Amino acid sequence: MSNAAGASPVAGTAHGSNSDPDQRPRRVASATRSRLAGVSARQPFAGGYALLLLVVGFFLGPIVGERRDLRGLLGTGYDSVVDHGRWWSPVTSVFIVDSAIELVFAVLAALVVLGFAERLMGTWRVAITFVMTSIIGASVGILAQSIGVADGEMWSRGVREMFTFDPFTPIAGSIMAASCFAGPLWKRRIRVITLTVLLTLVLYSGQPSDVYRLIAAGAGLGLGLAFRPTPVDLSWHRSSDHESRTLIAAVVGVLAIGPLVTLFSGGRFGILAPLGLLLTHNVPDATEVADRCLVGNVTRQCVQELTLERIDGVGPLLVSLLPLALLLIASFGLARGRRLAAWLAIIVNVGLAILGGWYYGLLPIFGQPFVWHWRSTHYWEIALVLVVSVLVPLITAGIILVNLRHFPVKSSPRRLRRFVITTVVSFATLAALYVGIGWMLRDRFSPNVTLLDLIADIPERFIPVGFLRLERVSFLPTDPLTTVLSQSVGPVFWIITIVGAILCLTGNQDKARAGDKARLRALLASRGGESLSFMSTWDGNSIWFNQEGSIAIAYRVVNGIAITTSDPIGEPDATSTVAGNAVSAYGRQAVADFAEMCDDNGWLPVFYSVHSRWLPVFAAMGWQTMSVAEETVLRPRTWETTGKKWQDIRSSINRADREGVRAVWTSFKDLSLRQSVQISEISELWVQEKDLPELGFTLGGLDELRDPAVRLMLAIDENERVHAVTSWLPTYRDGVVIGWTLDFMRRRPDGVNGVMEFLIAETASMLKQQPEIEFLSLSAAPLAQSVSGEDDDESGFTTRILEFLGTALEPVYGFRSLLAFKRKFQPEFLPLYMAYPDPVALPGIGLALARAYLPSASVRDVVAGVRVLR
Repeated sequence: MSNAAGASPVAGTAHGSNSDPDQRPRRVASATRSRLAGVSARQPFAGGYALLLLVVGFFLGPIVGERRDLRGLLGTGYDSVVDHGRWWSPVTSVFIVDSAIELVFAVLAALVVLGFAERLMGTWRVAITFVMTSIIGASVGILAQSIGVADGEMWSRGVREMFTFDPFTPIAGSIMAASCFAGPLWKRRIRVITLTVLLTLVLYSGQPSDVYRLIAAGAGLGLGLAFRPTPVDLSWHRSSDHESRTLIAAVVGVLAIGPLVTLFSGGRFGILAPLGLLLTHNVPDATEVADRCLVGNVTRQCVQELTLERIDGVGPLLVSLLPLALLLIASFGLARGRRLAAWLAIIVNVGLAILGGWYYGLLPIFGQPFVWHWRSTHYWEIALVLVVSVLVPLITAGIILVNLRHFPVKSSPRRLRRFVITTVVSFATLAALYVGIGWMLRDRFSPNVTLLDLIADIPERFIPVGFLRLERVSFLPTDPLTTVLSQSVGPVFWIITIVGAILCLTGNQDKARAGDKARLRALLASRGGESLSFMSTWDGNSIWFNQEGSIAIAYRVVNGIAITTSDPIGEPDATSTVAGNAVSAYGRQAVADFAEMCDDNGWLPVFYSVHSRWLPVFAAMGWQTMSVAEETVLRPRTWETTGKKWQDIRSSINRADREGVRAVWTSFKDLSLRQSVQISEISELWVQEKDLPELGFTLGGLDELRDPAVRLMLAIDENERVHAVTSWLPTYRDGVVIGWTLDFMRRRPDGVNGVMEFLIAETASMLKQQPEIEFLSLSAAPLAQSVSGEDDDESGFTTRILEFLGTALEPVYGFRSLLAFKRKFQPEFLPLYMAYPDPVALPGIGLALARAYLPSASVRDVVAGVRVLR
């Protein structure tokens, strides 16, 4: 085994303080040249394209000034191709940029995005894709413009004279083609994020280059499928909760900055450009308005423009952009699975849709009769723009709402209550201050205001200025004090809301009171626990402590049933995985106190996955018990692989050695970016093969791997390709790890055969050299056991039901196969039990366990499960 203990070999000789300082710049320069040479060797086309962009930028601008004569010949667009016949422009336009900032982004995109595509599908494929998508993207787009111009379509006529210079068109096409060569994880990420970004640009900016990129992306996807033919699979592929959260967060984050695209874009032709403009504070030029309106041309438009000019300032800008900042913060919370972030994103998007509908006349304006005039929209394009501007935020909110089950992490009730109260109180306080101070300064408004005028004006202080442009202005501030009052209450409210959301989203994730998780970890380290006790630290568990704080019980309340995740933690004289050790009086009292606490809250207590030494405690309480699984335990001190019965294990080890696969003992924080991505990809491959979602409760996933106390054993070949991964949970006594328990176990479908046997055998061999390690638990397979438990007659029927479910779900999760796999290691079998007070509640307990293991199951999943049972 190579690097089994995770120790890093010495990389080289340290020069120390006696080294020649004059040599350091030379060494840095040499190392830099070596890295650049390595990058050029791996992605010569991308590196050459980036260099060409810099050279062209130097000669044609923007570095030394624009050569407009040459730029006109090389830029593409309807006017260039159709009117001037410059058929070569779709290719030449991708080597020119419009500004220095765009040049920087283009070079970075060429090196990173195009380079990644080149590494995935090879140089000659990326070169072909680059040229083809450049031609197809612009040509098809110009053809569509020609049809639109001939038909009198508004967008086509509005952009017909624009020249386009866009290096991002072939880059978008190339990365979409490369997605066909990526694994399932990156394939989905590339496609979802790329298409979301491109659609956002089309909807909010709407320039010809945005349309060309979207067409090029579709063409690139087709070329990728042609380069790597695969059967067309239109079936729905499941994604893990972690990946679903990542993708939804990315989509919400991109859409959150969409209005900023409108704000900073050179052209505003997109369907959602009006919605973006609503969130800006664009006002007409003061001099122009004054000259036109003060001469005598006092129209309603003049009044509106003067109003916008008077309220121009920092306040309107902040109150327009801060809601977008809140949406962006919510996207970060979505990536972490926060339920509050999901509701924030839903509320903000629904609010934008309602305000947009109100502004565009799709909803009635308060105090005015509502009449919808379709004829007022002279072109169907205008109607489309208005409807889509409202539908996009609504659809985004709907997607989040439908996938709400993927965001299970709830903020602590205390923090959530504080956030809601702070938001409501701050709004009420600021509104009261605005009315109170405004009433005292009523003579400084024009015209003088009444108390009712100030109260009616409260909502407008908190709404982005753009949404108020159709509203009649009742009064205006006339001095700095009233101006600050009018413009400050809205931004202050949104800042308070954003700060409160950040504190709530970054606060304690557990349902238990603050500090419970730290106390639990301290108890695990000092007094230890059973082999499965570390699972109690996972998110989603509530923690109960006895009065002395010496014993803890982790549980989850599902459908009114409090299900523990393992044995009580902190029991004196507990020796992990050793059956028959008597439970102390403290332990017996803790179980009784926990049951009393559950009864006080109206919950039914159920102790799940407890070891046999706790059975006398439940028997004395008159509870029923039944075996639910079997834990398989190895003893590293006596670990040997000699003899005929170990032939399969020895073959797996020898096969891995021949394939150049080594085992690496590490932690998640020590993984390289490439290794962590590969582990995520392996997990996604596993999830896609299942007809039901990824299990939870006592079965960890990707999120649980990130715990610093968890260790990973990886199977890595000579090309640094990860073939399989296992995770191991620690068990402590007096602060020392005395055992490890297998949790996460995934392998590549095309990985080395027997790689899992290899990893477990290497783990046992490594731990054999550590005398403090007493056991290596291969954990338990739910709904699978090799011997019958000591069940009474009342639970016998439920035992048969569990056996039937284990058999029926075998094609989906393979619990029986997993148990058979663990038998290869000749382990000790320790039964795990479930204890419950009332046999009548067994059906409800079964449903609660199903919901605990499948918290994100939807109606579709239930139908799939029924199909499996059939």
